[in-house]
Amino acid sequence: MSFYPQERIGLFIDGANLYATARALGFDIDYKRLLEYFKAEGRFIRAMYYTALLEDQEYSPIRPLVDWLDYNGYTMVTKPTKEFTDSTGRRKVKGNMDVEITVDIMEMSKTLDHVVLFSGDGDFRRLVEAAQRIGARVSVVSTIRSQPSMVADELRRQADVFIDLFDIRSSIERDVPQREEPPVIVAQG
Repeated sequence: MSFYPQERIGLFIDGANLYATARALGFDIDYKRLLEYFKAEGRFIRAMYYTALLEDQEYSPIRPLVDWLDYNGYTMVTKPTKEFTDSTGRRKVKGNMDVEITVDIMEMSKTLDHVVLFSGDGDFRRLVEAAQRIGARVSVVSTIRSQPSMVADELRRQADVFIDLFDIRSSIERDVPQREEPPVIVAQG
């Protein structure tokens, strides 16, 4: 990777996009290891994690992750999802965090040397360009190794550095506990 020891680094994680990318590659992220990995690359400033939450449900499956991240070094940016009915009468849920990510990167790019964006969304190409004009280097973390690719080509080309999630998998993958096999009992006869 292309980091410098004195660079001030900020991570901006599109939670839904990172989750989908890791799933496409067949692994789960260990967020503690992810933070340690990037803290070792320079002067770590902040890790921002963006996600929409289902507010009307008694239990949200993402709530334990959100709470853990909030207590373990991540700045959480959340908002409630919006429900609507589309033109065919189907119930849809929407929770786009693009504006929140954009505003935070534009504000923080003035005090960061290196912005690390975890998303493959092509809508962020112009944001990356704007952060670069302010003076920040921008790395995009996603993957081209899945079918289909999880990163828009225009975003990958705009980034100063493209980091394929597959290439850092061994450093950030959550260890899956191995199930113990039951002991084999040999009958004596």
